[in-house]
Amino acid sequence: MDPRATVVDVWKLESARIVAALTRLVRDVGLAEDLAQDALLAALEEWPAKGVPANPGGWLMLTAKHRAIDRLRRDDRLRGNLAELGRAAEQWQEHQAGSDFDAVLDAGADIGDDVLRLIFIACHPVLSRESSVALTLRMIGGLTTAEIARAFLVPEPTIGQRISRAKRTLGERRIPFEVPPPDERAERLAAVLETVYLIFNEGYAATAGDDWMRPGLTSEAIRLGRMLAGLAPAEPEVHGLVALMELHASRMAARLGPDGEPVPLLEQNRGRWDQDLIRSGFAALLRAERSDGPYVLQAAIAASHARARTAGDTDWVRIAGLYELLVRRTPSPVVELNRAVAVSMAFGPERGLAIVDQLAGPLRDYHLLPAVRGDLLRRLGRDDEARTEFARAAELARNAKERDVLLARAAM
Repeated sequence: MDPRATVVDVWKLESARIVAALTRLVRDVGLAEDLAQDALLAALEEWPAKGVPANPGGWLMLTAKHRAIDRLRRDDRLRGNLAELGRAAEQWQEHQAGSDFDAVLDAGADIGDDVLRLIFIACHPVLSRESSVALTLRMIGGLTTAEIARAFLVPEPTIGQRISRAKRTLGERRIPFEVPPPDERAERLAAVLETVYLIFNEGYAATAGDDWMRPGLTSEAIRLGRMLAGLAPAEPEVHGLVALMELHASRMAARLGPDGEPVPLLEQNRGRWDQDLIRSGFAALLRAERSDGPYVLQAAIAASHARARTAGDTDWVRIAGLYELLVRRTPSPVVELNRAVAVSMAFGPERGLAIVDQLAGPLRDYHLLPAVRGDLLRRLGRDDEARTEFARAAELARNAKERDVLLARAAM
């Protein structure tokens, strides 16, 4: 295997834990990310020459710790953490095992998960919601600035500025590395949930690159969601988010065809849907009780699909009604686009097209708008117009698999 490719793969898996562990020790998000990036550069230099180490994740963590020790020795403000950091590194060298080193890092932890702490720090009230989510996606999800910009439907420089300002603000305010006490959690919870869901979405349908899905991100988002449910068991929206993610994730095995091409929901083999995840999602939705929060409503929509044994059994009238409630609860052009699809299935493509045509302004650069419009036009027998819309959607798409599907539809 190409050592450089291995570095990239290991970094995607380990970067969040490394940044989170460093943040707990140096108490500075920006510095922690810089130190982690130094370790990444060291791996890119050494592994091709010396070979991939037996424990690549541990190697990255230890290298980052060594960079931190050097920095702490030069920085009076951080010197108080040097003893703790040095003991951790010494114990790592004695054990020579990643799990032992992680145990050292987690000793005395409040809830035993640095990554979750990092999310709560990034969602501190001193930051705007947009900055919080962008920063966490960068550090926890390992997404590039371009991928985050795509998820937000905003220019890439805007995201870069948000991330830089967020790290600077957290450093200047000396935000403590901890999960806030119960009386302070509520104000950060909405941003935390949004962050976790955006991480899940990037894994469920990658906004860019050659892969249609990134299962590692979906698994991490579900894990963090379940952990949040344990932290805030009385919050319906936490359970709603867990239910939504689990119900969507239950379809992942059926979302790709034999050649790796994306398979639309209504064409999926429902026998391949994960019944354990569906049952878990239903249980989480029940714990949300009768809330009408946005995640609970979206989970109810996903549950309606999961209950349908075949695509033809789908209760589109109910789904359209749920989307109507969701639009009232959280107005959004993307939610409105999804409502248009449900309305078209329940009441005909003309009704759906009327909604879509009102979204041309706010979603003019969103590839799914012409994709949906193309589907509706094709159902109406307006094939030439449909081909134009699919070609436009392919131009806007940044994911290679999705682009191929759209080009194939444009050629039909």
